[in-house]
Amino acid sequence: MQFVRTDVVVVGGGGAGLRAAIAATESEPTLDVALISKVVPMRSHTVAAEGGSAGVVRPDDSLDHHFDDTVSGGDWLCDQDAVEYFVAHCTEEMVQLEHWGCPWSRKQDGHINVRFFGGMKVQRTWFAADKSGFHILHTLFQTSLKYPRITRSDEFFCADLLVETGRVRGVLAIEIATGELFLFECKAAIFCTGGAGRVFRQNTNAGIVTGDGMGIAYRHGVPLRDMEFMQWHPTALPGTGILITEACRGEGAILTNKDGYRYLQDYGLGPPEPFPRVKAMELGPRDRLSQAFWYEEQKGRTVATSQGAAVNLVLRHLGAQKIHERLPLITEVAKTFMGVDPVTAPIPVR
Repeated sequence: MQFVRTDVVVVGGGGAGLRAAIAATESEPTLDVALISKVVPMRSHTVAAEGGSAGVVRPDDSLDHHFDDTVSGGDWLCDQDAVEYFVAHCTEEMVQLEHWGCPWSRKQDGHINVRFFGGMKVQRTWFAADKSGFHILHTLFQTSLKYPRITRSDEFFCADLLVETGRVRGVLAIEIATGELFLFECKAAIFCTGGAGRVFRQNTNAGIVTGDGMGIAYRHGVPLRDMEFMQWHPTALPGTGILITEACRGEGAILTNKDGYRYLQDYGLGPPEPFPRVKAMELGPRDRLSQAFWYEEQKGRTVATSQGAAVNLVLRHLGAQKIHERLPLITEVAKTFMGVDPVTAPIPVR
């Protein structure tokens, strides 16, 4: 066993972990920060996020609007104090990422471009084409390299915490390549290990999203909250679970069943006109869209594919230029994994 002495251990090298490591170092430049990651940080699941991140920027938007959209989208079950803090700091974090080099998409006049996401009454989603997670993660990774006191241990599996008299004293990790044990002695540990989406067969999560950090915390008596609120993304490729970003619907894509009917209007999300309608139809909350698909499947109105039932995500009315400019990754994914060109044909999703 090897021993490493440090001040802070951050477990998880995705967007949250990198941002936490940077914040710890900036708050106290003398701190030594050890970043433990199951994979090389640029392979963390943050890279799979495509659509963007919300922050108030338009003159017709407000923090109150953002707060209301967030809480109502969570069926009023959200911790409203947390939401209030979150929306108050979103925009400054987006600006900080830009200062660090994140290439947010812009309008012709140079202003930040924003688009709708489900449940929004005003456009507020900052994006970098349809590769936002990649650019956010790349920006944070490159920024972390500027801080010599952040040391990375890539491809290490966190096995347990060392706790004494109610305080964390260390983190036990295994180097995946060699199986060797490492004990990181520390004064504090920050867990940024993501969720547990891989417990479900159909999911959009990477193979590393297996709830390890949640399990470790639970075994040491840390209460886990809201575990039942697992969000289902309503548009992923059947079989593979590859994400087809919500940005498609934010740009104006529509969902139809096997009869070409915009079925969402039957589940309290309509009427479909005028189009687009904020917080309605394809721009409704994700959970409502996922539930609507389930009901359509029960009624036998879905599209049959070799990988199971699906519905059609139609983008062709957007035009080739807009699709290629705003959704280049989706075009590539649809062609590669489904043999479909979204400019001319619908993408099967579930």
